[in-house]
Amino acid sequence: MAIKITDECINCGACEPECPNNAIYEGAQEWRFSEGTSLKGTVVPKSGKAVDADAPQEPVDYDVYFIVTDKCTECMGFHEEPQCAEVCPVDCCVPDEDHVESEDELLQKKAFLHVE
Repeated sequence: MAIKITDECINCGACEPECPNNAIYEGAQEWRFSEGTSLKGTVVPKSGKAVDADAPQEPVDYDVYFIVTDKCTECMGFHEEPQCAEVCPVDCCVPDEDHVESEDELLQKKAFLHVE
């Protein structure tokens, strides 16, 4: 499953540079699928809606850091554990029960994000 950041976030920013997919953003920040990935042009992420990889997307949260579910792979293919959860001083990076994915699905998402 993807990781989410809870409202207990203290906005320290420790998690953001640790994400290999650039899936973590500061609250109220627009984001793009192309940031930190090899995605270009029109892409269809797991959520199913075709988007321009360079088009700005609405922030997921306006108050605290957030993780873009379509870009989160739980660090599969990069690290043994989700790095955001490893560095979070208040343990607010937790599994997102609303977005459960198998190891295979997470690795497929990693391959989608990082075309080699």
